[in-house]
Amino acid sequence: MQKVMHEGLIHEDKTLIQVTSGTKIMVVGSTVNDVLAVHTPRDAAQQDAKVKVNKKEPLCRQKQHREVLDKGKPEDVIPSVSGAEECMPTVPLSSMYHKFIFKLEQEQLWIGTKEQTEKLPMGSIKKVVREPTEGHEDYHMMAFQLGPMEASYYWVYWVPTQYVDAIKNTVLGKWQYF
Repeated sequence: MQKVMHEGLIHEDKTLIQVTSGTKIMVVGSTVNDVLAVHTPRDAAQQDAKVKVNKKEPLCRQKQHREVLDKGKPEDVIPSVSGAEECMPTVPLSSMYHKFIFKLEQEQLWIGTKEQTEKLPMGSIKKVVREPTEGHEDYHMMAFQLGPMEASYYWVYWVPTQYVDAIKNTVLGKWQYF
């Protein structure tokens, strides 16, 4: 369970005597416990992963989101209709700092601020995350993943619950339009 290194791995056909005297060598290895830990049964490892996922703190309690949510709903937010499920909104959705417009004919999501409008092709959105907002379950927070890392999520707050499924399905291309 050990390997000897000298300017790279020393092959098994060489002996330590063949290594020049006065040079540094490194022995790399693992303990028996480390080796056995790698070979845990697959089901046990999957159960551990599920437990960790289930213990994950809700997004709306995380500090980065609390800072936004604690400011409360914007005055111009669209009223939510609990238990309803509607098609894509025909008017811009207002978030805390942005307006969102879905340009279905161009397959784009437009995110507008006072300074600029960003036009994102819906095909560039890799994932959509959504979660109800605690204390305001009739509104969700949603994220559009624009790149490969979690840091590339673009968060939208105060999305009325009646539009959540339509937005997710439209952005991910799961609905067809006639």
